[in-house]
Amino acid sequence: MRRHDYEGDPNAPTPNSLVPAASVVVVNDRGQVLLQRRVDNGMWALPGGRMELGESLAGCGIRETKEETGVDIVITGIVGTYTNPGHVFAYDDGEVRQEFSICLLGRPTGGELAVSDESHEVAWFDPREVDSLPMVEGIRRRVNDWRSGQYPVVR
Repeated sequence: MRRHDYEGDPNAPTPNSLVPAASVVVVNDRGQVLLQRRVDNGMWALPGGRMELGESLAGCGIRETKEETGVDIVITGIVGTYTNPGHVFAYDDGEVRQEFSICLLGRPTGGELAVSDESHEVAWFDPREVDSLPMVEGIRRRVNDWRSGQYPVVR
């Protein structure tokens, strides 16, 4: 399913959904960050997705990271909360979701890089390399917030 991100766009569609979600800045012992290239918009992103019933926020981040990248992680902190009502995601099926995401910090514990039906590339990047990657602004903001070292951030 395709997705289009709107942030601060007066022509954005009206949201009809609010879904808790987690994303994770996973950092390895070399200081590299784990990113996936999403199938739905072709952009590089942090692993993450919607929380399921009966699941904790940390459990959501761990599950989504494993599903989308093949990497096992532990959660070590929180980068920030992202709840901008002016940031919406429009999906092909008519859902228009208002942003509600908690960005966690994680460390890899095992697994191997692997693509999924949601990602067609997965890689570790030096933080300086991230600036040149195609990425939606909301994800870039999370990465920059992590790089600032001044978290947790509330947005």
